[in-house]
Amino acid sequence: MSRELLIKTPARACVHALVALVCALALFASSAPTLRAQSGRKSEPPAPVKGKQPARAGDPTPTPTPVMSRPTGPIAEPPPPGAKSSGRARGAIVTPVQNQQPDAQEVGDDEVVSINSSLVPLPASVVDARGRAVSDLRAEDFELRVDGEVKPIGELTHAETPVSIALLFDNSSSLNATREFERQAGVRFLKSVVRPIDRAAIYSISTSPELAHPLTNDVRALVRTIEGFGKAHGATAFFDTVAIAADYLKPQRTRKVIVIVSDGTDTVSDLDFDTTLARVLANDCQVYAIQTGNSDSPNLHDLAGARRMQEFAAQTGGAVYVPRTTAELSDAFKQIAADLAQQYVLSYYPAGQPRDGRFRAFTLNVKTRPNLRVRTRKGYYAPKG
Repeated sequence: MSRELLIKTPARACVHALVALVCALALFASSAPTLRAQSGRKSEPPAPVKGKQPARAGDPTPTPTPVMSRPTGPIAEPPPPGAKSSGRARGAIVTPVQNQQPDAQEVGDDEVVSINSSLVPLPASVVDARGRAVSDLRAEDFELRVDGEVKPIGELTHAETPVSIALLFDNSSSLNATREFERQAGVRFLKSVVRPIDRAAIYSISTSPELAHPLTNDVRALVRTIEGFGKAHGATAFFDTVAIAADYLKPQRTRKVIVIVSDGTDTVSDLDFDTTLARVLANDCQVYAIQTGNSDSPNLHDLAGARRMQEFAAQTGGAVYVPRTTAELSDAFKQIAADLAQQYVLSYYPAGQPRDGRFRAFTLNVKTRPNLRVRTRKGYYAPKG
């Protein structure tokens, strides 16, 4: 064997050994997936995101952003109108908002106040062309329109229904000049109007509202309360007292009447006229007023207060009386007593009406006898929710 052949043979052997080693390493790498799984990376590179450059070797691994899904169940917002449902989680219960409100609210152990929308009372006084009360009408004689649309009347009762009365007695310094006249007005009202089946409470109008005597049918106790009032003093929270009295009467399952003995002046109330009127209407109260502090001199007569009391009465189906003498005062109380004793109470059931909190206007007429005049509330506020 020549020297050249001896040199080439070991070189060729080395080449074959190197090729065999490379093949063995490749076979080992393809059969060991557990080593790649420990790195936390997928075997294939992620697809590039539109608008972003693909990741390069050596870049840090990004932290994934969690995807927040919209909650489902009772705490979820209702979908907007027309939105398609994406399905609900299994077991989730979605209660409509309007059905989450209770139908009744307990006030005491034996008294429950209905707060559903099944009944709206309409106390109505009907008189003929001479102003005489008409008391022989039936439900079918009336025509009720709500926002201009004729609606059925549920039922009709007469004035034997008891009355809950809040008498608002002005104890502010604005009425010092007519103090005794006002005191007589309050006492005469209680003795003339409150029947054994009725109950009355007394509020004092001054710097802040005060419940001077709670609801009772004890007329003597009510009279003593008025006679015990001291000298008029302080500012006049007229609107606040009217609103609080309306809230106080709200739970009563009777006709609810607020009688104001005042000149209508207001100086310190937190509430304004519109808010107070809305509270009175929402609580189904009628307002009657004995306007005191009357004078022919415009400097002594609160014209704005007089207009406010006229509006309270007109919107709720009540009336305002402006006595200037004791005889006129007696006539005013007789008229209030007759009005309450001869009233009709009609019921309107707003079935199918939306619970949107809007004001619904009432128009009530006697369709069988168009010459009669009807006085009732001008409307009501629909419940919300």
